[in-house]
Amino acid sequence: MSSPIYLNALKAFEASARHESFSRAATELNVTPAAVGQLVKTLEDYLGFPLFYRQNTGKTRLTPTSLAKAALPEIQAGFEKLGLGLEKLKQAGSTGVLTVTVSPAFAAKWLLPRLYRFQSQWPDLDVRLDTSLKPVDFLAQNIDIGVRYGAGQWLGLQAIKLMDEEIYPVCSPGFLQQRNSELTLDDLRHKTLIHDLSMETHQGFPTWQQWLAKAGITDLTSKHGMQINNSAAVLQAAIEGHGIALARSIMAHDDVQSRRLIRLLPQINFKSPLAYYVVYRPESASLPRLEAFRDWLLAEVNRVK
Repeated sequence: MSSPIYLNALKAFEASARHESFSRAATELNVTPAAVGQLVKTLEDYLGFPLFYRQNTGKTRLTPTSLAKAALPEIQAGFEKLGLGLEKLKQAGSTGVLTVTVSPAFAAKWLLPRLYRFQSQWPDLDVRLDTSLKPVDFLAQNIDIGVRYGAGQWLGLQAIKLMDEEIYPVCSPGFLQQRNSELTLDDLRHKTLIHDLSMETHQGFPTWQQWLAKAGITDLTSKHGMQINNSAAVLQAAIEGHGIALARSIMAHDDVQSRRLIRLLPQINFKSPLAYYVVYRPESASLPRLEAFRDWLLAEVNRVK
């Protein structure tokens, strides 16, 4: 069997097994059902055994044999690698487009203020940002690389720790000046606390209640105050003097450095059990554009330490 027919037959088999239908496979491959059936028959003749149980009930219903089911994951992985190989060939003459997924808040508070340095190093590489609070399917949505916040384990993704994070309270200089003195733990009982609802889905993320317990305050109900479902907006609310936010150090770094926000009670250290990770599909690890952005992210973190 020649290579083109071999590849076409495998493609027809993979699509037919996935859909359990020649017709649906034909629609996906943009050919006729008869052509799909003939390609599968060619492959069966080559192998010397059937790949499907054919049940003729008005419409032919396909059920993959046990041998077909066993081979299917390897064949699908092979097509995926072929796709990556073609992607690398496409990059031979140009650097192309890099698609990065991050949360909206991480993009606004950390990545975008620094991205110009990456673009100056790679001027021919176009960066497309996909900002979402929900995990995305890297393969289905053509995502090259991302930054995720969590415990470091995501199905099907390689994860490299990028940054650890502290949690601490912050407020605006104007909010602090209303007292004409340093704010104390006891003052938190009488101030508006700003809560970050976007972190509720992250198991293990420290809340105001946990931070207060760490500080020794266990008799304060921390649920009162302002609740916002975006980490960048939480900090903006604090900058505008609406209350005291429980800040994430990575998000708040630039605002604290510029004195738009003041870190309160620095004697209380609370390290988050979660961290930021660079994530990508292991099969894509050697893509030049991915390597460039991954290495830049790691260097950028070391740059600001």
